[in-house]
Amino acid sequence: MALKALKQKAFQNEAVRKEYEELAGEFEYIEQLISMRAHAGLTQDDVAKRIGTAKSNISRLEGGRGNPSWSTLKKYASACGYRIKLEAIEDKPAGA
Repeated sequence: MALKALKQKAFQNEAVRKEYEELAGEFEYIEQLISMRAHAGLTQDDVAKRIGTAKSNISRLEGGRGNPSWSTLKKYASACGYRIKLEAIEDKPAGA
């Protein structure tokens, strides 16, 4: 079964759909990490070597299994030729 068909079937269950929507932000961050690395033409092993860690740690980070520090995220981004930038949520006033 293709991923798209699997998601469509799973989303028929309201609880599954709601949980997925709550995790959508995390999925987006993970997708961004992988996209940065791919755009830089790097493997997980390349990134690991550049930041001085094991490939398994990069795999865990990209798999959403872990709670990376700000420092780790900055090192990962830098190794891929990026920097991290925080932006305000458009629908929330600053300081809210």
